[in-house]
Amino acid sequence: MKRIATLLLFILSLSLSSYAQSSTPVVPKPHQLKWHEAELGAIFHYDLHVFDGIRYGQGNNRINPIEDYNIFNPTQLDTDQWIQAAKAAGCKFAILTATHETGFALWQSDANPYSLKSVKWRDGKGDIVQDFVNSCRKYDIQPGIYVGIRWNSLLGIHNFKAQGGGEFAANRQAWYKRMCEKMVTELSTRYGDLFMIWFDGGADDPRGDGPDVEPIINKYQPNCLFYHNVDRADLRWGGSETGTVGYPCWSTFPYPFSHSNATDKTVDHTQLQKHGDMNGAYWVPAMADAPLRGINGRHEWFWEPNDEENIHSVSDLMDMYEQSVGRNATLILGLTPDPSGLMPVGDVSRLNEWGAEINHRYGAPLAQTQGQKKSLTLKLDKETTVDACIIQEDIAQGERIRKYVIEAKVNGKWQKLCEGESVGHKRIAKFAPVATRELRLTTPQTIAMPQIINFSTYNTSR
Repeated sequence: MKRIATLLLFILSLSLSSYAQSSTPVVPKPHQLKWHEAELGAIFHYDLHVFDGIRYGQGNNRINPIEDYNIFNPTQLDTDQWIQAAKAAGCKFAILTATHETGFALWQSDANPYSLKSVKWRDGKGDIVQDFVNSCRKYDIQPGIYVGIRWNSLLGIHNFKAQGGGEFAANRQAWYKRMCEKMVTELSTRYGDLFMIWFDGGADDPRGDGPDVEPIINKYQPNCLFYHNVDRADLRWGGSETGTVGYPCWSTFPYPFSHSNATDKTVDHTQLQKHGDMNGAYWVPAMADAPLRGINGRHEWFWEPNDEENIHSVSDLMDMYEQSVGRNATLILGLTPDPSGLMPVGDVSRLNEWGAEINHRYGAPLAQTQGQKKSLTLKLDKETTVDACIIQEDIAQGERIRKYVIEAKVNGKWQKLCEGESVGHKRIAKFAPVATRELRLTTPQTIAMPQIINFSTYNTSR
């Protein structure tokens, strides 16, 4: 009897072990795959205060309306030039701030009278959203729209809420919610398929002060990334505006919305944003963001005077790239068209230099392989100095790797170069230069058989 019980326990243990290895990982929705594959994008901020000739002050801008909206007069506006600059850096998508904190709308809005219909520029017939989307499609860049509804200095909306009290404020609140829903309907129906609709600061709670925008996106833009409200986020902010995320950085998350469950006081929410949760039940991948003009104490999302010397160096930008794209996040860089309607010359030059450096370091692997196994060997034609590897999982089948090790064969013996945790869409693993003819990737901890679609090596300092 004891022998039978022991045998049954042994069979059960084998069954449980098999189940653990074949358990189904969390996977992204089809439209979320676009987010990972894009890797790098740009966001263009443009609003009335670009034209006032003074430094931007966010606190004042949220409260004080622009006195004369006819200061908006970009006489050389060229969205083709904007998108060409982003493409030179390697961007695969671009986002335009269609409205921001002033409430002014950069399209021909029927819902919002405070829009390009109300200015003298182009006789009140301009539509920068249309120009922008057209340029994106012309240069094979996926277009996205950013909608700022959390603040509106003209209408007295502060943190989604109409200021004031009593019936007067309640009526304005209800009207504002309807106006926002109509604006989102316009943006969702007039400009073709969109890569993303991004609500600045979220779209709040549709059961409270926020508009009910998610059903509109679902109806008219079913393949569009939605970011975000209190119910849903197709991605998450990575915890800072440095252009980097923490490591490890998992695409899974414990909640279906990006800013976590703030009522749970047992959780460090900042760390959760940066790292995700490898055991999370929802696919909510990370975004890293930073403005191009962000050194010497500046951090400017909009063009401001006298910031020409405050552009990040190529070295800074490569650090961002390797610590965002190289850590399983997607990087968004803030770009600043000037009052003439053009991207400044120095900014354009730096974007070209950055794109060239990305291509120089990672454009052509010295060797490459793939496989559905726990260990892969990569052989070079001859002994070569290498200092980086890229690992990519087939994330359509989930993040399966929990630990990896990269080794090089040196003088006939395997030598560990580096190890790590999360891989996901892309992991750039850097290490001290080593001369070798053979590299090995092993995955000692996994939740299912690894699906490695790229294991490649590089000499980034050549």
